Amino acid sequence: MIETKVYVGLNDSDTLRQEHETSRYLKILKYVCASYHVPFSVSLAQGGYMHENGNYTEEQTLVLSFIDVKKEIIDEIARDLCTFFHQESVLITEDRVRTYFVHS
Repeated sequence: MIETKVYVGLNDSDTLRQEHETSRYLKILKYVCASYHVPFSVSLAQGGYMHENGNYTEEQTLVLSFIDVKKEIIDEIARDLCTFFHQESVLITEDRVRTYFVHS
């Protein structure tokens, strides 16, 4: 199976600062994922980003994790989040993983 992660920075692409509370971004993110009917996990990370002009920015980042979700759907979700969060881009990574469930 493929695990895909989508990294969405919370700093606005124009102002270079976080414009809203993290909880507001999280609510939007959950709504977007629910509208596509895909299972996901989300975590909050601290990160840094080097802009094309050489400026370095630190920001909070939401990291979405998907297991075995079609690439086309993930790309649509990523584009939606770019728009809603006013981002130039988001980072997507893919890794092959072995998954299993443990039951009681």
